[in-house]
Amino acid sequence: MDVQFLLHNWVLVSVAAVSGALLVWSFIGGKLSGIDEADTLKATRLYNDDALVLDVREDKEYAAGHIPRARHIPLGQLGGRLAELDKFKDKPILVTCRSGNRSAHACRILKKAGFANVYNQAGGILAWERANLPVTTK
Repeated sequence: MDVQFLLHNWVLVSVAAVSGALLVWSFIGGKLSGIDEADTLKATRLYNDDALVLDVREDKEYAAGHIPRARHIPLGQLGGRLAELDKFKDKPILVTCRSGNRSAHACRILKKAGFANVYNQAGGILAWERANLPVTTK
């Protein structure tokens, strides 16, 4: 590799290295954290098998459209409302948000509280809608 190229283009090389690291992290980060990801197919299976769907978005986001039968507890309130979910401790829970970030945080909270079968919906409601799966405002 040409050292002079690297020296003259160190910003480009740095950006490429950081981009690569972020890409690798997106694939292994969830596995290292112990959170199971559910792609759209797995999320649909969980939904059809009557898993609890927990939507952790804010009120306005939820009102604009959510997965049918989803229970709504905004992420900021989840820690104080865990008792509402006690009967689901040993049942599958599919956690969703807009894109999958807040739901990943919610999954960590649930896991710490002893919930056994927690799944983060990869891509959140955006992925659900892209797959033309049902959304309701009721």
